[in-house]
Amino acid sequence: MSSEQPRTGQCLCGSVRITAEPKNSHFGACHCSQCRKWGGGPLLAAECEDRVSFDGESHIATYASSEWAERGFCKNCGTHLFYRLKGQPFYAIPVGVFDDGQPWEFADQVFIDNKPPYYSFANTTKNLTEAQVFAQFSGDASTES
Repeated sequence: MSSEQPRTGQCLCGSVRITAEPKNSHFGACHCSQCRKWGGGPLLAAECEDRVSFDGESHIATYASSEWAERGFCKNCGTHLFYRLKGQPFYAIPVGVFDDGQPWEFADQVFIDNKPPYYSFANTTKNLTEAQVFAQFSGDASTES
């Protein structure tokens, strides 16, 4: 259960409004090649499980980026709205979509072994490799650290 209050936000053009309850005030960076291609850099997002609602859903398009996940964006302005795991209560909402005013803490980085050498964050975070991420979602704790 989330201890966070709902946060609100919208796409660039205002056609889609989001209300979400993040698990906490943390956000993470995903360095996988798909996230980097999607946004031109790492995806900075907050995990919201399935506590997300949208106004303006007719303006949302989705792209099935894999067998297990899809990405949503505004049809009008192209704003990235979410990364969602199919069949699991998992939404990652880009932190930049949320309205300003509430603090965030940069807490973790995933697919750290896929991060290219041309950028680096100074923050101290928990870092997971691609194998560790897949193990975490498959329930195989033997490869987690």
